[in-house]
Amino acid sequence: MDEIQSTILIVDDESSNRETLVSILEPEGYRLVLAEDGRRALEQAKAIQPDVILLDVMMPGLNGFEVCRLVRAEDNLAEVPVILLTALDDRQSLLEGLNSGADDFITKPFNRHELRARLKSITRLDRYHKLLEERQRLHEAHQNLLDAYDKTIEGWSRAMDLRDRETEGHTRRVTQMTLELAKMFGVESEQLTHIRRGALLHDMGKLGIPDSILLKPASLDPDEWELMRQHPQLAYDMLYPIEYLRPALDIPLCHHEKWDGAGYPRGLKGTEIPLAARLFAVVDVWDALTSDRPYRPAWSAEETLAYIREQSGKHFDPEIVELFLRMVDESRAPR
Repeated sequence: MDEIQSTILIVDDESSNRETLVSILEPEGYRLVLAEDGRRALEQAKAIQPDVILLDVMMPGLNGFEVCRLVRAEDNLAEVPVILLTALDDRQSLLEGLNSGADDFITKPFNRHELRARLKSITRLDRYHKLLEERQRLHEAHQNLLDAYDKTIEGWSRAMDLRDRETEGHTRRVTQMTLELAKMFGVESEQLTHIRRGALLHDMGKLGIPDSILLKPASLDPDEWELMRQHPQLAYDMLYPIEYLRPALDIPLCHHEKWDGAGYPRGLKGTEIPLAARLFAVVDVWDALTSDRPYRPAWSAEETLAYIREQSGKHFDPEIVELFLRMVDESRAPR
């Protein structure tokens, strides 16, 4: 017996035939619903959405062929398997049944073993199709949920950029450039998703930094720097409770770590720093230095590249610096 109970709608105008079918199928564990004519069968089918319909052909009023056509015309019933039960065994009746949309025939008087075997085969196949459809629906629902999450993340990042007009567009630029650098490094697609989310959220911790510090048009004093240096940990503390974002937190937490161990918040060194944060760090500094800030004008591309070369092995992973320089050269080459 199948673990999941299948519902069989039995349609026959003869009560003795219905009782015979019940006696054969009840021991198999099916849920059985009975209808004595075509009209009642359609009402029951719409109400219960059966897994299979066993349908007598020779009935007064609507015969089995007509009922089958009406079933197939209903969107919610069009895929329900229909087995016609008939004493007719001529070729014309067979063709009419197939044209009406029947899936199978069982000729009366039917063999109980054959009936059980046919039903088991059909219900198993029907359940498999329903399982595939359900998996597809779950996949689509999951994807829709992820899309909604990502739109929320993008909204958060835009809100951060709007808070500081001087850095507007920074998050979008560094996210795109970090993804390009990660692809050149050979990062796989699933990890790219986490890198994208982490880049979008890299400055989320600055929500906890007062405007008087964040927007100060001059250099920060030591106390202000101490507070500013807390923003990676603030981001981590804010975002860690959101489980699906945990794989993306390497960048928000570690993008100010330095290859030589002089960074913050944890003073990580070398490959202790997660790859995503090492990739992002170079891009973040590039974009920051080539953009105007309240306390200084933008550097030229040449000045910035020279600084990044000089910081290879100090601030930045040397391998990633070489890759970044190649990426910039390729982007500036004539097309």
